[in-house]
Amino acid sequence: MKPVRTTVSRLTPRPVRRVVKLAVRTLWTLPTSGSRLWPDFLIIGAQRAGTTSLYRYLTQHPAVLPMVLSKGAHYFDTGFDKGPAWYRSHFPLKVHAELLRHRLGTRVKTGEGSPYYVFHPLAAHRIAQTLPDVKLILLLRDPVERAYSHYQHEVARGYETLSFAEAIEAEEERLEGEAERMVTDPAYHSFSHQHHSYVARGRYLEQIRRWHEIFPPEQLLILIAEEFFADPAAAMVTVLEYLDLPPWRFPSFPRYNARQYAPMDPSIRRHLTDLFRRPNEELARYLGRSLPWSA
Repeated sequence: MKPVRTTVSRLTPRPVRRVVKLAVRTLWTLPTSGSRLWPDFLIIGAQRAGTTSLYRYLTQHPAVLPMVLSKGAHYFDTGFDKGPAWYRSHFPLKVHAELLRHRLGTRVKTGEGSPYYVFHPLAAHRIAQTLPDVKLILLLRDPVERAYSHYQHEVARGYETLSFAEAIEAEEERLEGEAERMVTDPAYHSFSHQHHSYVARGRYLEQIRRWHEIFPPEQLLILIAEEFFADPAAAMVTVLEYLDLPPWRFPSFPRYNARQYAPMDPSIRRHLTDLFRRPNEELARYLGRSLPWSA
């Protein structure tokens, strides 16, 4: 059932999918939002670090119900003005979860993955106010590889026209004052902060510290993407234990949302490696462990 739905979604043109989602949200899920679940877990990032794969794996578990029509709601970053009823409209019906609970003999859970959450300056506070007990999951990837993957992602979506070297050079100017304006004016949405933050999003420690100021460390599970994909079965054991879900043997671990593109220019790689050397060392000390991309 799920593979068929995924295939149909992939083959349907994006404008058509938008119209269908809007119709379903307006006519069905929004009017029934009060009868729907709140999420038990949020995959908060990082973008291009395996969040789609982790979400797809989790929703294979028989006691995890997927969102309606999407992987992420982007409520706590770009959709907060739409209100809690709109947010709940993304999740399964309580009656569905209850029927499944009786059949499985265990509590059914749901969640979402919106990888801009970790980087957005207001998302952590908004989540704490709305879902104080929600379980948070963060995937970290080599920031050099993540930056290039992010860039290629934005190019493919038509959101970036500069070369990678030009985009890296322009990033500081593009992002200057944007986070501060977002804090001052919560209704303000910064296009560049979301789409052109290739280097800034790789400074993971700044983001993790912000979240740890609001949530206790045990409420944020941090995974390393390279280790996650090297042994996804072992990683999913950790994730299921963290989410208090019954053990389950996953049938397969395909990579989702991966892109093929030309290799990074070696000179840019050297530049980014030097740029991230100290932030990576500080992150490793903070986490109390070595990082595979800094070995």
